[in-house]
Amino acid sequence: MRGRWIRWTLPLALAAFVGVGVAMAATKATGSSGATVKTAASSKYGTVLVAANGMTLYRFTPDKKGVSTCTGKCAKFWPPLVLKGTAKETAGSGASSALLGEVMLANGAAQVTYAGYPLYYYAGDKKPGDVAGEGVEKVWYVVNPKGALVKHAVAAAKTTSTTSGGAAWG
Repeated sequence: MRGRWIRWTLPLALAAFVGVGVAMAATKATGSSGATVKTAASSKYGTVLVAANGMTLYRFTPDKKGVSTCTGKCAKFWPPLVLKGTAKETAGSGASSALLGEVMLANGAAQVTYAGYPLYYYAGDKKPGDVAGEGVEKVWYVVNPKGALVKHAVAAAKTTSTTSGGAAWG
């Protein structure tokens, strides 16, 4: 009897634990002021868009301009950047106010767009600067300040040095 109980309750407890973790991550991601889009430097991807809380923002390639298609289970892992109450989207440092906009979701919330495309957080990002969602399923990418997808790491800057090495110049 005890073995049967463990076989049934252990998977349920594990599922509940994972569900709570995803919900907490989504709440953390959307719990900020959420209306400001700015830029931050990523050592791997260059300058990328982030929200007011410093969390990285992503685009979903199946989305079309002005249309958010990540709903249901998708939105649990990729929460939309939504406006709270009567707040308006604002451009912070490095972002262009001309590229900001919004799209209405089925639930009546306004999702922030950049260059016409909806913006999302990734529940797997735990702290500002994380970019764990980059390239997921080859449909999720970070966004640069011009609104373009960043699909590849930026090349590290090459450093060159010059030394005379004792060569004779003449």
